[in-house]
Amino acid sequence: MRVLLTGASGFIGRAVVPMLLEAGVEVHALGRSPVDHAGVIDHPADLLAGVDRGMIEAIGASHLLHLAWEARPGFWAASENLDWVAASIGLVRAFVAGGGRRAVVAGSCAEYDWTGSGRLEEATSPIRPATLYGTAKASLHAVLAKAPPGLGLSLAWARIFFPYGPGERPERLLGSLLEAAHSGDVAKVSEGSQRRDFIHVEDVAAALVAILAAPVEGVVNVASGEATTVRRFVEIATQAAGSADRVAYGAIPTRPDDPPLIEGAIDRLLAETAYRPRFTLETGLADAVARFGVSPPTSD
Repeated sequence: MRVLLTGASGFIGRAVVPMLLEAGVEVHALGRSPVDHAGVIDHPADLLAGVDRGMIEAIGASHLLHLAWEARPGFWAASENLDWVAASIGLVRAFVAGGGRRAVVAGSCAEYDWTGSGRLEEATSPIRPATLYGTAKASLHAVLAKAPPGLGLSLAWARIFFPYGPGERPERLLGSLLEAAHSGDVAKVSEGSQRRDFIHVEDVAAALVAILAAPVEGVVNVASGEATTVRRFVEIATQAAGSADRVAYGAIPTRPDDPPLIEGAIDRLLAETAYRPRFTLETGLADAVARFGVSPPTSD
């Protein structure tokens, strides 16, 4: 298997790379940032500046795992979301022209309608994104899903929920908690009644690699399958970091439009791939805290 991987230097991509290499896969990374991992064949490229079809065709990858997208603060409304739709279509077309036949593209739970109260199912839950980011992802899926059969493209669309883990940016929830724990500051959070489907980034990576290797096509949720309250997430993380007494709940107001529940059904992921989760929320947060550099408290 020769895999063309975009977003290899990103939060999820960094967890994907070693899993692909351990599986004996030939990994070709395509992106703006170099990949600091032995065994990866790097191809510097800025997809937003234009897809180099000749280079992609020359790589001749059999599989594509497309993770690259805008992820900086403000990405929900960033105009770059529009550019990524066009760039992604060009990437897939060049991949197919080079002989590629199996593609897994990262979607998002933000494509779904978040105003409901039940679990989000791939086949039955409505697509009604509330953000430009979610709209761009949903639009890209709609286009790729209608690709002509003559292309011979096997496509799986991985709708990723709420990843967390080591290396998380400080503006994200866990990153902000661990930065505060490390510096001795008080972590400011909402009152935390919202329920979210959190999943360790290495479980996300394992799921993506399993989807890539399986014959499954269409939409597949990548989630834990069980939502927990934000407050419980914060409690577990700060207890592991020894900073549970330095959290200000309610210091950040809960937005009136903040969905009360976002939880993904993962029946398809478990039934149609070899993926099995490694982490519970407790073990996953303990792992993230330990690898951030904050030591868990000891009893005496």
